Amino acid sequence: MSLTDKMLHINLSKGEVGKYAIVPGDPDRCEKIAAFLDDSRKVTQKREFTTWEGYLEGQLVTVTSTGIGGPSAAICIEELVKCGADTFIRVGTCASTCEKVSRGDIVVVNGTVRMEGTGCHYLPLEFPAVPNYELTKLLEETSRELGFPTSVGITITKDSFYTQTEPETKPVREELISRWNAYVRGGAIATSMEEATLFLTASSLGVRAASVMVSATNYENGVSKKNSADVYPTDAIQRPIKTAVETIRKLIRGGK
Repeated sequence: MSLTDKMLHINLSKGEVGKYAIVPGDPDRCEKIAAFLDDSRKVTQKREFTTWEGYLEGQLVTVTSTGIGGPSAAICIEELVKCGADTFIRVGTCASTCEKVSRGDIVVVNGTVRMEGTGCHYLPLEFPAVPNYELTKLLEETSRELGFPTSVGITITKDSFYTQTEPETKPVREELISRWNAYVRGGAIATSMEEATLFLTASSLGVRAASVMVSATNYENGVSKKNSADVYPTDAIQRPIKTAVETIRKLIRGGK
């Protein structure tokens, strides 16, 4: 790839991407994240992939949205790596699957259930979907230093939103409900739609990836709940953003 060649989906070329990349799912979150960087600006937007950039400690940091789910996340990571990124932190939201994780709490992922399909195109099912250990430790440390309620644990990555929220309406409802209950009983603390793909893609490409999220729900009597009676901190999405940014700052200062 020449320096002028644009990647097919993210519309970026080599030299336009920093070593460090923050990858939210929602394109609208890119500007919110970039606001914590110096000299931030919007770079490009194509399909679900919006990119902003800015600087931390003088180093370029790229912020690119992955869209919803595994297939687009894999495309995003693949193309960012081709353009020069080698360290990825996902910032996003999740739903609680345990009573110890409440709305507004930070979840740092140390492994995730592979209830998705894209990862199988990268590594066999026996290979665990786990993040980079150093990044995960730094995310937990930073979140706690910032004073955020923080849980570290296994999450569930699934490909379909409505087979989670309305499994009883689906033809394979018995299997969906049985597997989901097993994951929760096994100790899964939250669920989202990108982590397994992110970790497996990164592992297969030899780069670092980790994830920090904020819970959008409470978990009561075996059900993930989000309603008007719940207290959702106004700074909720800024919590994982600040955690990711300060973690990258530590990496840069440490020469890592």
